[in-house]
Amino acid sequence: MIKSELVLLIAEQNPHLYQRDVENIVNAILDEITRALARGDRVELRGFGAFSVKKRDARVGRNPRTGETVSVAEKMIPVFKTGKEMRQRLNGATPTTRSRGAARARA
Repeated sequence: MIKSELVLLIAEQNPHLYQRDVENIVNAILDEITRALARGDRVELRGFGAFSVKKRDARVGRNPRTGETVSVAEKMIPVFKTGKEMRQRLNGATPTTRSRGAARARA
């Protein structure tokens, strides 16, 4: 799913909102998350996950094409850790899995 598809889906689920308003809301949320991460803050959305920033120290790397050693500068990278509820929904028993398990148990 891409952002425009997300905007369209939310607009369809909320017919009292204009699509441009939904797009502005989605952009505002994403912009604020980005600004918070740029400040070094952590953004936690309960049940969904937490965004944070992790520092990677400078290091000596290797160019995989040529094999030469190269210096890689220190950098900040965004990190996302899924929330418990999302993890359970992703890894939990789906109806398909349950029905397969129940079928196996009956056999």
